[in-house]
Amino acid sequence: MLRELARTDVVANVFILSHLAATGSAAPTLGGASIFGVFDGDDLMGACWAGANLVPVQLDPELAGLVAGHAHRSGRRFASIFGPADTVLAMYEQLEQMGQAAHEVRAEQPLMTITGPPAVKANAELGFGQLADFDRILPACAAMFEEEVGYSPFLGGREFYSRRVEGLIRQGHSLVHLNADGQVKFKAELGAVTPDVTQVQGVWMNPSFRGLGLSAGYMAAVVELAQRLAPVTSLYVNDYNARARATYERVGFRQVGTFATVLF
Repeated sequence: MLRELARTDVVANVFILSHLAATGSAAPTLGGASIFGVFDGDDLMGACWAGANLVPVQLDPELAGLVAGHAHRSGRRFASIFGPADTVLAMYEQLEQMGQAAHEVRAEQPLMTITGPPAVKANAELGFGQLADFDRILPACAAMFEEEVGYSPFLGGREFYSRRVEGLIRQGHSLVHLNADGQVKFKAELGAVTPDVTQVQGVWMNPSFRGLGLSAGYMAAVVELAQRLAPVTSLYVNDYNARARATYERVGFRQVGTFATVLF
């Protein structure tokens, strides 16, 4: 039932579809994550992943208050809410009234996709990350995270984030180019993968190589590598990041929706 609901929009719901593909179940995880559902009789009207983050699934904004109230009563603290903008912002409006203030609200994040070949030549030096390079890849991932959200992913300890990065490498979802000196020049991850869609996350260029016109070639390579796994490559980007948006459009990405992210 949940999978059928999520497949209504395979791009917007790639996160939960990837989880269901990996686990085969909507049951609570060992880490304590669960899924809230809103029902009309036996019909599932909408849902929301509740783990480290809240991720609505085909949840009408009018039903967001029900989920927000349940999340608040659970007593859990969530790092963020992300997903379709109307629903995310409606959920946050309710949580804010319950005393949960955000660190930052990113209210407009274009959701973009590309199918078919990229419009620019790919940088052939980008490849899949290897465990032998974990000690080089991890600091690059941490640097990206800190630039993006404003604090270190190691704040509560290194283990959880390190396991996450290692897992992406093992799954073949880490994309990286290390130069001859062993420096990570560029990296990205496929944060969610289904047979239909991949979602690119964690795009990062080493500051030493920024401004050299390299980004489009690397992103074209990301698309080519991602399309080995699924025909549609997706991502979402902050609306104020004009440079990144221009690069994605040059490569061939086009906006198909709007996400929002609320960071607590």
